[in-house]
Amino acid sequence: MALGNYGVLVGTLESHHRDTPDDQGRWFHVYLQVTAPAGRYRCAVDVDSKQSATGVQWRVLTLDRAQLPALHDLFAGYHPLATTPTSGALDYLRHPALRTRAGCISSLVFRPVQTSLGRLSGVRAWRTGSNLEAATALESILTIGARIAIFGEPFTAGLGMHNIHQNQGDPLGSQWYAENGTWQDGGTVVYLPDGRYCLFLSKFTTQSFDTNDDGHPG
Repeated sequence: MALGNYGVLVGTLESHHRDTPDDQGRWFHVYLQVTAPAGRYRCAVDVDSKQSATGVQWRVLTLDRAQLPALHDLFAGYHPLATTPTSGALDYLRHPALRTRAGCISSLVFRPVQTSLGRLSGVRAWRTGSNLEAATALESILTIGARIAIFGEPFTAGLGMHNIHQNQGDPLGSQWYAENGTWQDGGTVVYLPDGRYCLFLSKFTTQSFDTNDDGHPG
């Protein structure tokens, strides 16, 4: 059935903070306060699953404007997106600017990749680490006052966004299996002063890097 209302919020980053730590000292989300014409949106980026047996993985990468062309002309506000390759939607496994080898997972890897524009650009591979490291990686790209785009799903009540992570590949038997789908992945995109974009993408270790046309593990 996939997500019910996928889209992207474009606005200005006003502030960000972590969840209050629990008695193990863990943070579960980084919350971004994003202002847009409708008001202030609370965007919850998962950096831990709240299950000790399920970890988080993430990537940080920089892309040229031409690699995410739909973002350039979007005005501030929330925009629903069709879950198709041509709408501007994200798919970690299918988007030509985002996909990477399933085995490209490391504590820290940086490798050059030939872009569609013919230049070499650095692409950080998927990293597996602690929730504290994931939160720090996200915070490292955030600049207060910067233009930002949040891909995911709006809250059903109030202004906000969630599902700002991979939304496919959850295994059979998972409570999120029914929400699997292609071209509906979440992500945080910061507009850079030079016209490029810096992205933070995240997934849970239980989510597959190989999915079928329905977004289920292949």
